Amino acid sequence: MLRTSLADSDGTPRLAIVGIGNDLRCDDGAGALVARVLNDQKQAMNGSHQLVFDLLVIDSGQAPENITGDLRAFRPGMILFIDAADMGEAPGTIRWIAMDEIDGMSASTHRMPISMLAGYLELELGCDIVLLGIQPASTEMGEELSVPVRSAVDRLTGELGELLLYHDVVPALA
Repeated sequence: MLRTSLADSDGTPRLAIVGIGNDLRCDDGAGALVARVLNDQKQAMNGSHQLVFDLLVIDSGQAPENITGDLRAFRPGMILFIDAADMGEAPGTIRWIAMDEIDGMSASTHRMPISMLAGYLELELGCDIVLLGIQPASTEMGEELSVPVRSAVDRLTGELGELLLYHDVVPALA
């Protein structure tokens, strides 16, 4: 879905990835952790790879409404929210969530519902907004991710990193 949506853009696609979550509520911190890992991967590239997209990655914590100024300044063509979401699936399941499914689906530790924020950003920025949910095992107090959610974070950061970050810079042949 993400690859197809971004391939339709004119010029260099501008993608904002917003990881959402509370690190003090076990698996609710999954989205925020994905954003931090992607930012670390981006920093580690340090010129040895080129980005396929103009990419902004933000760990918004539990208050994604606080980063709307950064998003307005970046002007993305698409915003990808990543968040723990109770989808009634097995812990660690990763799934695209349609905008009409968002209401009440978050792990409910955020100040503003994602649906309200997404609606505002669609109107304000005129960009596509998608949500990738990770099924939590627990959102109780604690700092450790469950094993299935940690595995999902690792899988997701690997796949997103490969898709968005890892294209070797190859010198042109004379």
